[in-house]
Amino acid sequence: MRNSHCFGRHGMAVAAAAALPLALTAAGPATARGSGISVSTTGSTVSVVTSACTQINGSWGTAALLSSSQANFAQGRQVALSGTGVSQSAAWSSVTPGTYTVIVMCANNTTAGTQSVIVSAPVAPTVRPTPSSSPSRGVMGGLGGAARDYGPVTMGVGAALVGGGVIGAAWFLRRRSKPHRL
Repeated sequence: MRNSHCFGRHGMAVAAAAALPLALTAAGPATARGSGISVSTTGSTVSVVTSACTQINGSWGTAALLSSSQANFAQGRQVALSGTGVSQSAAWSSVTPGTYTVIVMCANNTTAGTQSVIVSAPVAPTVRPTPSSSPSRGVMGGLGGAARDYGPVTMGVGAALVGGGVIGAAWFLRRRSKPHRL
């Protein structure tokens, strides 16, 4: 009976460890792989990378971003591919949220690949306070006045009033105990 309780505890840990790789892959930027192209989104930017095109007359080819209402390559937002013989790329910025199709046409009029991609609405960043080893002005406790930074003149007048009050109280108590003394 004791061993089965131990396995129950470890079973939850094994399930959590098995789910961890799935959670980590879902948390990164969206990436889709088609035949010959790799499409990724980061915020409102969509980019495509390929190595299937060859340069002809100084051009690698063109990539187009089509929305769901656009039917062919000519209707999409077209960008010329740039890069080297190893890889070519193109990017579109300020893309509104929605589902898009990326098509890469090489300079020799062959399609390097077609891939659908979803651009998500931007998520507002979470603002977290930065930890501090010590407060910059100390603890702001007390009765209202402790939260204000008074100048040296105000502090001097306050110290004189407190000092005068202490001297006056001492004189009054001494005179009361021995009335014949000043």
